[in-house]
Amino acid sequence: MNTGPLDEDQIEWLDEILMKHGSDDSVLDVSELDGMLTAILSGPGRVQPEKWQAAIWGPDASEPDWSSAAEQQRFQQLTLQHMNDIAERLRDAPDQFDPLFGYQTLEGEDYLVVEEWCFGYMRGVALDNWSALPSSEAPALEAIAIHADEVSTTNLEQMTPEEYTQSQAAIGPAAIQLYHFWLSKLQ
Repeated sequence: MNTGPLDEDQIEWLDEILMKHGSDDSVLDVSELDGMLTAILSGPGRVQPEKWQAAIWGPDASEPDWSSAAEQQRFQQLTLQHMNDIAERLRDAPDQFDPLFGYQTLEGEDYLVVEEWCFGYMRGVALDNWSALPSSEAPALEAIAIHADEVSTTNLEQMTPEEYTQSQAAIGPAAIQLYHFWLSKLQ
């Protein structure tokens, strides 16, 4: 199995497969997958691979109708390679951890899109029991959840552009903080 970060072609291929086999209840892009995998790695316990792999396709979904066994195997290998890369960065090089956010171009301007990543992160949180997260760590989770919750849209809309940019910038450090908090509890 390959190690290290995925290259651009591998990321695009994963994105295409998620769209091809996705539904309204599944992970629909690689940004959301990145967020979900980050939360799984950052949580209080070990989420079994069967559970999180099934959760990619939605709570009630079955395994996709793969075009071939090779397509399924490549998807699983690239997903695990990406997960291992996230784990390595969170553990050994947090300064190199960078959530895989998307970008959208509107009227010639590129805008950072964090919502899919945050939604994926919260999807990963839902796979484990985070109820023991102390109130001192809750702001870190809230920094992510605010971008994943439709109810929070009103709060986001009331932010100044600078506040909104700061809220986006807080997501990566919050994920690192949560990872290290739960890691310290496991040791």
